[in-house]
Amino acid sequence: MAIDDFEELRVYRTAYRQAMTIFDYSQEWPKEERYALTDQIRRSSRGVCSNIAEAWSKRRYPNHFISKLSDAEGEAAETLTSLAFARSCDDLTDTEHDDLRAEYRRIRGGLVKMMRTPDQWCGPSTLREPRVDHETDGGENGRPEFK
Repeated sequence: MAIDDFEELRVYRTAYRQAMTIFDYSQEWPKEERYALTDQIRRSSRGVCSNIAEAWSKRRYPNHFISKLSDAEGEAAETLTSLAFARSCDDLTDTEHDDLRAEYRRIRGGLVKMMRTPDQWCGPSTLREPRVDHETDGGENGRPEFK
């Protein structure tokens, strides 16, 4: 199956879903954690997604692709660290922590697999804009109007 967009990547969809779960949980966290743990974990969990998207846009260049996936993996590792702090501070239950931790470990595994097999992901884009013949008529002031 050809993948035309980063949003179709399983690792991206999983990371996005988990970032939204973290957002939902963190809305209930103490206000004194707002500028420490809450903002940090939201930023890093979203950073996983952002770096996957950026990697996909650079897949014509294997070294850039791998570098951005490495950044995404780093954001996932940072998220795992914040999850541990959230659990230690009783902001997450054991079940919430364990479920998120398992998902982020899977995300990291998927990213590592992609970094190890860039030839499966990199190369020229298969997306092409279809050729369309544009018709014009006279238009105003000698400028053509496209139909």
